[in-house]
Amino acid sequence: MRLHYLCSRGKISVLFLWISFLISPILVAQNYTISGTVRDKETKETLVGVPVVVNNLESKGVSTEQNGQYKLTLPKGKYTISIKYIGFEEENFEISLTNNITRNIELKQSSIGLKEVVVAAQQPDANVTAPQTGVQKLEISEINKLPVLLGERDIIKTIQLMPGVQGAGEGSSGFYVRGGSADQNLILLDDVSLYNASHLMGFFSTFNSEVLRDVTLYKGALPAQYGERLSSILDVQQRIGDNQKYHVNGGIGLISSNINAEGPIQKGKSSFLIGARRTYADAIARLSGVEDAQNAYLYFYDLNMKLNFALSDKDMVSVSGYLGRDKMVLKEAAEINWGNSFLTANWSHTYNRKWMSKTSLAYNQYDYYYAMDLGMDLSGESKIKDYSLKHEFIYEHNPNSKWRFGLSSTYHDMAPGDFKLNASDQDNSVNLHHRYSSENSIYASNQIKVNDKLEIVYGLRMSAFMALGKGEYYTMDANHNVTDSVWYKSGEVVKTYINLEPRISAAYKLNSFSSIKAAYARTVQNMHLLSYAAQGTPIDRWTSSSNNIKPELADQVSLGYFRNFSNNMFEFSIEGYYKDMQNQLDYKDGANIEGYDVVETELLSGKGRSYGVELMLKKRTGRFTGWISYTLSKSEKKIDGINDDRWYNAFQDRTHDISLVGMYELSPKWSLSAAWVYYTGNAISYPSGKYQINGKDVMYYAERNGYRMPAYHRLDLGATCLLKKTSKFHSELVFGLYNAYGRENAYMIEFRTNTKDPDKTSAYQYALFKFVPSISWNFKF
Repeated sequence: MRLHYLCSRGKISVLFLWISFLISPILVAQNYTISGTVRDKETKETLVGVPVVVNNLESKGVSTEQNGQYKLTLPKGKYTISIKYIGFEEENFEISLTNNITRNIELKQSSIGLKEVVVAAQQPDANVTAPQTGVQKLEISEINKLPVLLGERDIIKTIQLMPGVQGAGEGSSGFYVRGGSADQNLILLDDVSLYNASHLMGFFSTFNSEVLRDVTLYKGALPAQYGERLSSILDVQQRIGDNQKYHVNGGIGLISSNINAEGPIQKGKSSFLIGARRTYADAIARLSGVEDAQNAYLYFYDLNMKLNFALSDKDMVSVSGYLGRDKMVLKEAAEINWGNSFLTANWSHTYNRKWMSKTSLAYNQYDYYYAMDLGMDLSGESKIKDYSLKHEFIYEHNPNSKWRFGLSSTYHDMAPGDFKLNASDQDNSVNLHHRYSSENSIYASNQIKVNDKLEIVYGLRMSAFMALGKGEYYTMDANHNVTDSVWYKSGEVVKTYINLEPRISAAYKLNSFSSIKAAYARTVQNMHLLSYAAQGTPIDRWTSSSNNIKPELADQVSLGYFRNFSNNMFEFSIEGYYKDMQNQLDYKDGANIEGYDVVETELLSGKGRSYGVELMLKKRTGRFTGWISYTLSKSEKKIDGINDDRWYNAFQDRTHDISLVGMYELSPKWSLSAAWVYYTGNAISYPSGKYQINGKDVMYYAERNGYRMPAYHRLDLGATCLLKKTSKFHSELVFGLYNAYGRENAYMIEFRTNTKDPDKTSAYQYALFKFVPSISWNFKF
């Protein structure tokens, strides 16, 4: 009966899509098309988000796609096409449109009053006109101007300054979006997912900003082509490299350096891009002769690679790769190392002016290893391997209707961990069962311009998750105790979950400078991160949906008002949201988080909710730029068996979150920047009492996340000095001061029995940073 219901809904949805497909031709008359690719004239890099506008018909315009392509369809006639793109000279040309034509455009970099080329990620009024809600596009030039920690520019730290996005805390590259936990964000690099996007326990992210082209965060109604997470998608794309000239750029800082190179493989047809980073603070410390540093190692490195081949005017192939590794060692005491790696191949093909397709194959891996000497040798390791296939078609039915549909499939191989006590004694080894699964989806979406005021993006995604053998799966009773187990053969289906995920987002223009947007989306998540601490660690355990763990579900609605001022110099937005979540996981009270096999026995599930209001005011152009963002929000869970079955704060719940960001071009040589952040302290559980077991004090916790850590606030300052800039060489010094007024923000609070009065309990607060100055030298030739 349930299957019949799902199929019926599917037929209705397909019928709805086909009706839209059939009626959309009546919206336009017979037209002709001008299309082409927009590139940087010097580097030949394709440019994303370039506005291509018809003079005197400003409602007739498009922005270039991720591959730099544009397409304009107009009635027969003569037109003047205008392109105004920040950092480039204005381009105008006339066309006589009597048939379909191709016109490739090369923009010349502007050198008037500019220190560097500013690549805008979207057209100036996109925040008002674009129908997709909850989208945040970051400009790489903006990221490079913000204050930095220890000399490293970081897109994750920049994202945390946006409304609706909150940092996971000091020394963490995790982030929360609209009340969701850190694992509810899917982080993609060249369309490949990263399970851990941090270096050095979260002080740095995995992204080297010098090799990036485009950064987009979706936090509202996700487009139908995205799935697998509840809260957000962070889509990061690498540059394709210059296929005309060779370039080298890099930076040398106090604790890290990077070097990047790009150039043609075959001039005009193919290119390469390679980037490398490494820290060396531990090596410098050892050279200083400090005794404690002689036995410690703490560093990371990463490598980025992208090859791009233009096989023909219609075919483009690229190969991307990433390898990153962290290592922390205290000799004869402890070691932990973790890392990500992936390799992906992408092929895009243009069939004609209306049809194109994209296909990608990918392999990615995340693993960690740790070893500790606790009177006995303890070690463990875990690994996740993914094999993915994606295929997508894009069809522009007419200028007012653009379709996107495709499929994706990922095979997960998860090794939860192998644990050993006294490595030489194999009898004390614990080998947890691998968990295999297949995650598949098909989707279709349509962006349709109903009239000059209303534009809609709607779509439907169907996801199918299958838990697979080989392995042992368990049956549990109502008290989460194992009552039976069944062994499944390799490839045998254990449990299947099928979910429909409708998405719709609409923008209604009130006038040329303001609009109202509304959206609804359902999202589904089958990969779950089990983290006992709010900050999270690299060795937190991932698990997947199974016969006992159901997929997480979320339904989100949002409504917002968007307005621009002074010819798009200022942007203002206010957006409210409500998110209802099902099958939310949390550890039960007194959970055993060590090397257990049956993880389901330690978990409980229930419902969650989050809601809030986001405000942002941004100045986009001029010598002084920046923004103010504020988020008022609430995030809660209600799980039977926790907190007396009452609603309680999720650990990512924060009432207030404020960011003030400013950047000022003091002169052609100097630019200054500052960022101030404030947010309500994390929700935390404080002990309500204590008792003794075998003469040892044990803290008693009555209320889950019922208290708050102290409020967090910090001021960061930055300055950039341009040393030299010619057509062949660029050099600058970047100065930074993290936590300028030296506030000791709480990183952790520990409760211990008072040494002077055993009947009392004392709280000890630990902080990571006071003042952190930095200086780095960046160059390019």
